[in-house]
Amino acid sequence: MLIPKPLKKGDKVAVISLSNGIIGEPYCAHTKETGLARLRRFGLDPVFTENALKGTEYILANPQARAADLKAAFLDDSIKAVITAIGGVETFRTFPYLMEDEGFKEAVRSHPKLFLGFSDTTHNHFMFHRLGLQTYYGQAFMCDIAELSGEMLPYSEAQFESLFAPYHGRRITPADTWYSERTDFSPAALGTKPLSHKETRGYELLQGSPVFEGELLGGCIDSMGEMLLSDALEQLGDLIAPACELVAGLADDFRRQSEIIRRYEIFPRADEWKGKIFFAETSEEAPPPEVLRRYLEAFKAEGIFANVSGIIVGKPIDEKYYEEYKDIWREAVNDPELPILYNVNFGHATPRAILPYGAAARADANKQEIVLL
Repeated sequence: MLIPKPLKKGDKVAVISLSNGIIGEPYCAHTKETGLARLRRFGLDPVFTENALKGTEYILANPQARAADLKAAFLDDSIKAVITAIGGVETFRTFPYLMEDEGFKEAVRSHPKLFLGFSDTTHNHFMFHRLGLQTYYGQAFMCDIAELSGEMLPYSEAQFESLFAPYHGRRITPADTWYSERTDFSPAALGTKPLSHKETRGYELLQGSPVFEGELLGGCIDSMGEMLLSDALEQLGDLIAPACELVAGLADDFRRQSEIIRRYEIFPRADEWKGKIFFAETSEEAPPPEVLRRYLEAFKAEGIFANVSGIIVGKPIDEKYYEEYKDIWREAVNDPELPILYNVNFGHATPRAILPYGAAARADANKQEIVLL
């Protein structure tokens, strides 16, 4: 596996829109400027890729432009990291322009660099995993770096700062505080803090040994489930409701998502999950328990649960379905010996840890820690 170098002061970092182009909309100008200023305070030199700021309709209509941005970023030796602006629902449409481009694949191998994102970016992480590059799951420019409260959330900030050093030996422990999802992202929200809650549960061991080890592999449950299910359009529901003719015209692409995923071998094969720790978290849509069950059944059919050494599950956003999800996990896995560690701070619920793909890790429920080995 190609291991990117940690960040250092003075590094140029590129912000890219791989799925949703909202960062380019005028009503997000305050978010854009907040994020740029914060990256500069970290000592970094932020730039946007050529098409990143062209807005939602352009980004949606032009997956080839998004792919070109990613290739250009990897070909540019002055760029040391690529940070996704935000998630979305259809970055998979870039795959034909990337996985059939030998120049892009060679650029990844010859110019490895740090790649950070979460949610729909799970698709991109799996693509890079297939190409042999270690990437980082857990934060995005708009959601974390551009946090509107005036500073990054302390736990998330410490996690971002960890990118400036090798991850070996880093301990990921429960956050003291978790936050409700914001409902106001307008300029009026600048300087306001999200509603906070004291963390009372910590990491919960649902079943199995309290200590387990393996290499980290996983992502957003909704995204991974949609990769495997041919009726992804039905699962996405209101996310891709026809707000415009262009979105309505993507229906066939969404129905073909699993075909595209299989064609380019994006989703890891059953044998590639052997001995891994499967990390998984639900999106901001908070899928109902029975939708979660369907996703987990797809993972089981794919051979994930029969091969992994353990599972770590992210805190549900706003703790919605907190107890119901626990039951679904136990029932769907249907193997009481397989360890499941629940309520870990990564994914859509804030604050967010950062997980390196392929990193050897030891989860310890007794010590309330995940150690990157």
